[in-house]
Amino acid sequence: MYKLLLMVLMSVVFMSLYALQTDEELAMHTVFQGKHGLNDAVHAAAQQSDGAKLAQGIHSIDETKAREAALAYLQANLRLNEDNEPLPDTFLKSRVVVELFKVVNEDTVFPYMYQDDRLDYSVTLERPGVIMFIRLEFPRTYAVLQPITWVIKSSAEMVY
Repeated sequence: MYKLLLMVLMSVVFMSLYALQTDEELAMHTVFQGKHGLNDAVHAAAQQSDGAKLAQGIHSIDETKAREAALAYLQANLRLNEDNEPLPDTFLKSRVVVELFKVVNEDTVFPYMYQDDRLDYSVTLERPGVIMFIRLEFPRTYAVLQPITWVIKSSAEMVY
């Protein structure tokens, strides 16, 4: 009888370990998907030239077009609607929050160093660029892991 009880208890332990491993693997895939989506969004935003200034020979980013491009790429890559809420039948379950969207333009002295001590992030831009942070929450599959929320950070420079 004790062997049967031991078998049941060990099955519970093994299933808990399986659930933990599955959640950890899905969490890593989620953060990588978020990082790749944010990288694409920031690169798209950094390429939105201000046509009027470019005609004068000044390399500058149009902030309105940059924000629109960044959000469009982020929403397409992470399958979000216009309010950054996940679309139905997608893996993410909570809203993706844009924590920071900063355009560094030609009116700045380069090289420009951005530093955020609170989030332990620093980047040096050699030319106009975009810096963006998003907050992404992991939708747990099992209740083994504690809730996980990441602040994902990225930056990109304008390509001449």
